[in-house]
Amino acid sequence: MQWTQVYDPFGHWWLSTLVAALPIIILFTLLAGLKVKPHWCAIAGASTAVAVAIVFFKMPPGLAAISFAYGVAFGVLKIAWIVLAAVYLYDISVATGQFEIMKESVARITPDRRLQVLLVAFCFGAFIEGAAGFGAPVAIAGAFMIGLGFKPFHAAALNLIANTAPVAWGAIGTPVHTLAAVTSLPESDLNAMIGRILPFTAIIVPFWLVRTMVSWKETFEVFPAILVVGISFALTQFFWSNYVESNLVDIMAGVVSIVAILIFLQFWKPKKVWRFDYDDKAPVRATASTEIVDQVGGEWAAGQFDDLINVRRYTIAQVLKAWMPFAVLSIFVLLWGLPSVKLAMNLSTTPAFRVILADGKVRPGPPGWDVLYLHNAISRAVPVVAKPTPEAARYDFNWLSATGTGCFFAAIVSGLLLGLGPFQLIKIFWKTLVRMRLAMVAISFMLGLGYVTRYSGLDAVLGLAFTRTGWLYPFFGTFLGWLGVALTGSDTSANALFGSLQRITSQQLGIDPILMCAANSAGGVMGKMVDAQSITIATAATEQVGNEGILFRFVAWHSVALCSIVGGIVLLYDYVFRSYVPHGLFFVH
Repeated sequence: MQWTQVYDPFGHWWLSTLVAALPIIILFTLLAGLKVKPHWCAIAGASTAVAVAIVFFKMPPGLAAISFAYGVAFGVLKIAWIVLAAVYLYDISVATGQFEIMKESVARITPDRRLQVLLVAFCFGAFIEGAAGFGAPVAIAGAFMIGLGFKPFHAAALNLIANTAPVAWGAIGTPVHTLAAVTSLPESDLNAMIGRILPFTAIIVPFWLVRTMVSWKETFEVFPAILVVGISFALTQFFWSNYVESNLVDIMAGVVSIVAILIFLQFWKPKKVWRFDYDDKAPVRATASTEIVDQVGGEWAAGQFDDLINVRRYTIAQVLKAWMPFAVLSIFVLLWGLPSVKLAMNLSTTPAFRVILADGKVRPGPPGWDVLYLHNAISRAVPVVAKPTPEAARYDFNWLSATGTGCFFAAIVSGLLLGLGPFQLIKIFWKTLVRMRLAMVAISFMLGLGYVTRYSGLDAVLGLAFTRTGWLYPFFGTFLGWLGVALTGSDTSANALFGSLQRITSQQLGIDPILMCAANSAGGVMGKMVDAQSITIATAATEQVGNEGILFRFVAWHSVALCSIVGGIVLLYDYVFRSYVPHGLFFVH
């Protein structure tokens, strides 16, 4: 069965675009407007996508069903499994009492909530994004902040906003690798261009985070710390992406920003320690004297404080032991991200992935088994691609080399090192699985929706609408990446969906394709906080399932505003600083 995608079935692009948007309209109306549970929203959105694809865009029902199943299978292994394993590691840390020590070690660094959100949500979250990606930073850092005493809603919302600037290099640079593959543009140039856009937002987002929590006055009280975090992260992000490689950009930026702020806090403290009104009203002990000062308003009165009265002191060995699970996680994820290690695991478990052609060369294209009846059965057409191009559909059931498996092994090793037995590990895992079951259903169906959208061409219809913006295309083309992530929940998927379209459109409009393809990824990161998958992960990890609609409404304007800033930066590069768009760079992987 062969089928070519149709992009204007009604003969009026605006009507075709409206109909193509129905699954998204249904999804977000149910989620944000009617407060329906996210797994039902995902099911309804996916069902609408299948119906629209079959009825209006004439997609064969069999292909629609297979593409949906393919998306669900991808979601289970590639995303839901990572989130489940990451939360499992967190639950082990809690069950062994180590999370309490981690929490209090951060509280001893600073009891100020503004500085804690910089440390945990932005710096630590960026490190986890670079290592695992796909929702893991929201799950882990969100749970961490609840342990610190943040209300679940605050923890979820702040982590969604924080998980922006690092996303383009998440999971060991996967989005950049994908963008280079689908556009056939030099990865070094794309990587460098993204690294010339997002460092500006890396400085803005920490300020944005703190301002979301407190007033302008209270934000500027910690402005020196914001600058240290933002500038150290941005400079590392720029340097690593432009002069080193694309795999460790976020990991290195996260580590450098953490070290920078820890050193800075040894020499600088805010004049007042800001706490939420709902925080413990207990007094605190001043470091310079024995004077006890009561909390006033949302701040602790003047003076420097080392900790809350109920915070215990732990030895360095105890603190290092408490942080050990996340160190083990980092090691496992980095190992799992090495191409040689990943290839060796794939060959040992699923040797059929490496297909040798008659000429002795390895089969090109994505790895995995051809999805029956779907692989190369659907073709994209002009103007989305330069010439009709079959859509590959290969499922690499890489159960051993999957990032989630690395996270799971890290959790098992950490549990054993912390003294847990096999039965205790199984018991904790079962509790984690039960708690995350509906979130996993929602994530999987969200990916099913995204894959139906991709293989039916609905995504291309929506994307083509952005190409009608003329000289403002650099701005609105950035929002095309935002739309891709909002649809799929992944900057990787957004690059796969719209990367080729960005290249073709930019060449037709006389815009540098390196700039617009990079803008697709850079704009996409700002859509991360509003995609239903991320919101579902955030509510599941912070145990507030049912508040998805409230959370979506809260972060929506932040997402649009930040993406507008990225769009403005892209406009400046196109019309003012075009000479700064890189060409011909090279680095060794």
